[in-house]
Amino acid sequence: MDNKLKTICIIPARGGSKGLINKNLKKINNKPLIYYPIAAAIESNVCNKILVSTDSLEISKVAKKYGAEAPFLRESKFAKDRTTTEETLKEALKQAERYYNCSYDICVFLTANNIFRKSEWITKAVNILKNDKKIDSAFSVHKLYKHFWHKDKSGNLKKILPWMKEYTSRQIAPNLYLEQTSLACATRSKFWRKGKRIGEKVKLIINEDSFSTIDIHSEEDLYMARMAMNYKKKNNV
Repeated sequence: MDNKLKTICIIPARGGSKGLINKNLKKINNKPLIYYPIAAAIESNVCNKILVSTDSLEISKVAKKYGAEAPFLRESKFAKDRTTTEETLKEALKQAERYYNCSYDICVFLTANNIFRKSEWITKAVNILKNDKKIDSAFSVHKLYKHFWHKDKSGNLKKILPWMKEYTSRQIAPNLYLEQTSLACATRSKFWRKGKRIGEKVKLIINEDSFSTIDIHSEEDLYMARMAMNYKKKNNV
């Protein structure tokens, strides 16, 4: 394992959420959403730096309270509704390296709208890159069995994969994996500098936790997340 590789975790947390106002500060189990990725990154014990990229002084203050760093605010041009995650990560890395006068080798991406992660996924993702120089990215995925449709170039509705023409049992169906980079994703920094979230050669960290698919962008999502957290507490899972 190459322990000389420096790792930075960047958690984007924009203040201007439209679907759910002040989303990153909404509370679940008496903790703001921004707490969860910070706590997981700390617990993973593989991040040399944990940085929250935000345009909000309030989010910055809360992030620092829970152990992250937020020494500068994101420029407004990188905090608009249509700013892509890739643009945000690229700019945050550039700002961080300039501020800390340090070049990072591995970048970890986490968000506060997906909170049902295990810190071990982050640890595993980073260690995969440290152990194998040929791998560009390692990230969380959720294993599922579903049939998906799309419109082809002629506008005709079709199932996206040939095997979906026939129904089969879940137990013997081919595997599908839902990408969950916001839960745990480690990528070599050279790709972020090019504006890419992940590279071409990847490793998947597979989970079958249905709660991991809860993506908080609305009041309904927040309600489901709160119920899921209550269930996990009650059943010690």
